[in-house]
Amino acid sequence: MEKVWRYVKSAPLTYSWLVLLLTTTLIQHSIPARRLHALLQKESTNLHHLASDPIRVLIQSLLWIDGQYWWPYLVVFTLFLAPAERWLGHLRWLVVGLVCHIGATYLSEGYLYWRIQEAVSSPRLIDARDIGVSYFVVGIVGVLTYRIPPRWRWVYVVAAAVVFGVSLAVKRDFTQLGHFSALLIGLGCYPLTRSRRRQAAPA
Repeated sequence: MEKVWRYVKSAPLTYSWLVLLLTTTLIQHSIPARRLHALLQKESTNLHHLASDPIRVLIQSLLWIDGQYWWPYLVVFTLFLAPAERWLGHLRWLVVGLVCHIGATYLSEGYLYWRIQEAVSSPRLIDARDIGVSYFVVGIVGVLTYRIPPRWRWVYVVAAAVVFGVSLAVKRDFTQLGHFSALLIGLGCYPLTRSRRRQAAPA
């Protein structure tokens, strides 16, 4: 138990965020469905909110999960976010995640805007619900490539590209484009890992 607590303390941002998500998930389960829908709609990074109040929704959309169950986030945060925070340090971890979250949000919503302008998608999607932590998480999955031992690195990259590439090919919606974009942006964050890689080399 002491080892577990020591590990949790070594990634305080990851596990503080996880506790916050547990709190908001409990709130989601405790309020009526109609009120929950209105709440999540208000926190969505959709085209309407990005045009009128971008900073608020870019931050607040990270405080809610898009689903019923919290426990998968415990697994994902422990497998990907906590190791990345321990490796990159708190500030770089936060910068990488936010860059991926913001970049993927604008790329995916820009694609949706283009589809609406071309009359391919319904104008009602201006208010489409888009909340959650997935772009941040997928970006961290991408940057963790540079933590993988060289002999396994390409296997990891190909596996990640296949997972998110197949999802994009099958669904072809703005959310899946956002996931794939977040992965690429995470891979593009290599410069933020360079000093960490040099420090880890002697070990």
